[in-house]
Amino acid sequence: MVFSSLEFIYLFMPPVLLGFLALRVLRLENAIIWWLISASLAFYLWWSPVHLLLLMASVGANYGLHRLLLINRSKLLLTVGIAGNLAVLAWFKYADFLLENISAVFGAESGSLGIVLPLAISFFTFQQISFLLDTWGNKVSECDFKRYVLFVTFFPQLIAGPIVLQKDTIPQFRLSNFINRTGLNILIGGTLFSIGLFKKIVLADGIAPMANAVFAATDSGQVVAMETAWLGALSYMFQIYFDFSGYCDMALGIARMFGIRLPMNFNSPYKALSISDFWRRWHITLSRFLRDYLYISLGGNRSGVLGRHGNLLATMLLGGLWHGAGWNFVIWGGLHGGYLVFNHLWREFCESTQLGRYAPNALKVIASWAVTMLCVLIAWVFFRAETFGGASLMLQSMLGYATPSTIVAAESLISEHNYALAFCAAMIVVVTALPNSIEMTCRYRPVIDTMKELQQTIGTRSLLTWRPASVWGIIVAVGGAAALIQLYRLNDMTEFIYFNF
Repeated sequence: MVFSSLEFIYLFMPPVLLGFLALRVLRLENAIIWWLISASLAFYLWWSPVHLLLLMASVGANYGLHRLLLINRSKLLLTVGIAGNLAVLAWFKYADFLLENISAVFGAESGSLGIVLPLAISFFTFQQISFLLDTWGNKVSECDFKRYVLFVTFFPQLIAGPIVLQKDTIPQFRLSNFINRTGLNILIGGTLFSIGLFKKIVLADGIAPMANAVFAATDSGQVVAMETAWLGALSYMFQIYFDFSGYCDMALGIARMFGIRLPMNFNSPYKALSISDFWRRWHITLSRFLRDYLYISLGGNRSGVLGRHGNLLATMLLGGLWHGAGWNFVIWGGLHGGYLVFNHLWREFCESTQLGRYAPNALKVIASWAVTMLCVLIAWVFFRAETFGGASLMLQSMLGYATPSTIVAAESLISEHNYALAFCAAMIVVVTALPNSIEMTCRYRPVIDTMKELQQTIGTRSLLTWRPASVWGIIVAVGGAAALIQLYRLNDMTEFIYFNF
């Protein structure tokens, strides 16, 4: 079950919300927590009853380690706990990948263990590792079992994040949060959910056919025209943007309906003027986790210039591998690691030489944005392609290396070429010039860490600032209805891209 499915919208969410509201009236804090736990487990059960047992075993084992660490803050016990979590993750996510590569090295017949990847295993594993580290570091006191279970399994963030820390949500699992400003919470939550549904169904799924057709062609060894390759790459660039942005909005909105604020996980990354800025805006909680629990653990900035750059590369390579068991993901992570290293070196060079001191600010902004987006686009090619050969063919076509005799006619590749071209042109304006959903609703603190800069970006009196008013109600209702109509029309539901990780 996914947020953008009719089953979730009509069969799952209404009874869960009504049950919550009934318990809220009775002011039963424990009952509300257990109700949300039950709903979360049912949400996961819908996908796989077998893997629900794995999830609960993981929760029970990690809670037991938490209790033991409170008694004895042993580094050995912490190491065993982290190693155990990573071993389970590695088995389910990387065992087949490792077997394939070993077979290739030794020239043996490639086999497969046939392991099914449990939904959300990367996310709930990282959350529980952070909890053990915070317990060992004396950043968390004793946590009762029911709040810990809800911390890990809370269904708005269970499947694809954000990766929440214990300090993000556990303190919010209180009656005062559940009963405070319920009407406003439902309005804000419903608004964010509708915006996210529109992004996913109308925008992301609307442009997906172009991206799918072009990448399918190159993955099968076909060569496409230069303009078609660029259009396919740009289509995927916007597909993953609105797919992940839509998911983040929907997760925030659902959680807010229950009075819970989640951390910001997406902040207009295509407005970034550098790769460092991009990673401060894209999958923010993953970037935070990799920085705090991997990069700093490797030595961070304390290892000298070469050590710092090596740590950065290692962190991004592992971050790429986290996204998927495939060499294309490793290359994607390596590219971003290389980009970040060059970003730091270039900034230091410009500061020491005052290069660009006399260049117009507008020129510097445009050049920085264009170079950043080009680097991101090239990396997305490896992220999306199923094979290294497909990614290579895609880049060759984008560079114009294809010969006319080998090019697949655009007409035989995709029938919506003109639509995709108009869509991409319009979306460049949307993602760079318009405020995002968090900025639009910043007046009502849609996330835990709403920053003052967000309010300054759009202003609290702007026409694009959301308010609980009839005009906004009509706009949101029309957007949500358009998404539902499209969902009915397609009669098909696609998962969010990040569900695969």
